[in-house]
Amino acid sequence: MKLVFSVNGVPIRLSVERREHIENHHPETTNQEKEILETINSPDCVQKGDAGTLLAVKRYGKTPVSENKYLVVAYKETSDIDGFVLIAYYQSDLRKRVIIWKK
Repeated sequence: MKLVFSVNGVPIRLSVERREHIENHHPETTNQEKEILETINSPDCVQKGDAGTLLAVKRYGKTPVSENKYLVVAYKETSDIDGFVLIAYYQSDLRKRVIIWKK
């Protein structure tokens, strides 16, 4: 299990099970653990997700998919001292959602 801190200072867990789930559903994220953790810890922005989730978003110039994609990592902060990653994926453009934190 890997641990990184969100912009709110909450430790966010990335378990082996979640990493495998992410890679199974989004094969382009295979070998992207460093980028996933970096996106949570140092995003370009954090958007409000669905059902109490947060979306850390970071633009990468080069990705396994193509150039200039956004890595989106959905996570949940369950308390001030615990949180976990749900899913991560690359997308071409920044979706119109409420931005709750910006670099």
